[in-house]
Amino acid sequence: MTGESSSVWPLLTRFQDQGGDENCAVAASGVHVTFADGSRKLCATSGMWNTNLGYGNELIAEAAKEALLSASYLTIWGHDNIYARRAAKALVDLAGPDVYRRVLFSTSGGAANDAAMKIVRHTQSLRGREEACVILGMKGGYHGLTFGSFALSDVALGARMYGVDRRMIGHIPPNDPETLAKVMEELGSRVAGVFVEPVIGNGSIPLEAEFIKVLCEWRDRMGFLLVADEIATGFGRAGPGMFASQSWPTRPDVMLTAKAMTNGTQAASAVLISKDISDLFRDRDAVLAHAETQAGTPVVGASILATIAEFERLQGIARSMDLSDRLRARLERFVANNEMANGVIGQGCMQALTLCGLDGARLDAASVERVAADVFAAGALVHPGPSSLLIMPALTYSEADLDELEARLSEGLSRSRARIAA
Repeated sequence: MTGESSSVWPLLTRFQDQGGDENCAVAASGVHVTFADGSRKLCATSGMWNTNLGYGNELIAEAAKEALLSASYLTIWGHDNIYARRAAKALVDLAGPDVYRRVLFSTSGGAANDAAMKIVRHTQSLRGREEACVILGMKGGYHGLTFGSFALSDVALGARMYGVDRRMIGHIPPNDPETLAKVMEELGSRVAGVFVEPVIGNGSIPLEAEFIKVLCEWRDRMGFLLVADEIATGFGRAGPGMFASQSWPTRPDVMLTAKAMTNGTQAASAVLISKDISDLFRDRDAVLAHAETQAGTPVVGASILATIAEFERLQGIARSMDLSDRLRARLERFVANNEMANGVIGQGCMQALTLCGLDGARLDAASVERVAADVFAAGALVHPGPSSLLIMPALTYSEADLDELEARLSEGLSRSRARIAA
């Protein structure tokens, strides 16, 4: 079928793949999604790493309902609301009140990165460092597709056609201290900030402890701001705690969270800002030029609070650590018994099954998409990555769910083998 059968324009989807009932979800519960053609599939992506606690959490839904009925819509433009206040305090307490002081609410991961880029450059201006305007990200990194985050993301996707401005943006390879040193020495005081994902989301590549240590040392030496984009890694996804950057030798100046922050129920994100930055804006009475009318509404605040409460009740951190070990063991066993799978990379519950062709060669993007489609046809949702399938299960996965995942992957790759050999 084609997109003409539906008025919806699905995101990043070719026209020829749009409109079919086999791709139209109608319901989700636990770790399964039901489609309009009647099929029911295991979700191995947590809804694009949103639903860390699984689909259909009743307590989060009830909290959202209560906020909608009692407060409907309240803004944080020009003033705030009690739901946003409570949620901001809860996030600061969760991330570390010894480091963070304030929270700027936003409506997506991309918009949060845009806001953080403004904060970084505004902070450097308030410090009298007008020359500090360059922002660095990681090669292979992904931060969104709004204009600022699009520039920061190391993706093409028509960036030149859309007029994405990367003149003050650079990308450096992750886990390469030598190149990092070279770039810092070349750019010097022009570096305003460095944005990093603790695990590079496009390929599930963890930042190594030594690289993070060196990066923090350069931050202390050069005076740039370190921004941790935990949109994907937060809320127990990458471990070892609630946020991956909590284990860094020094904490980032700014931290971003979204997705699992409301268990995927709201278009919401948050920018956590350090005490030093907050105090600087306060002392200079500075106004940050960023505003979104749907940011920090009552239903968002209530959903954040309920998600945090549910994460604690369900012992999310313990579940994450346990599932991480079991998932890794399953995937490594799968690799040992499948000729098209040749490795496992990742951290915590962000794993990638690396793929190869029957000749052992690395698969290109189009080939990976076809393998992901084969796995989908076999009954599981996975996400294509660089020569890999990204596996990001809900932290609530049971042994039976892992059994089903292994079976769906096996059937999917058997389909791929048959298709390639034909």
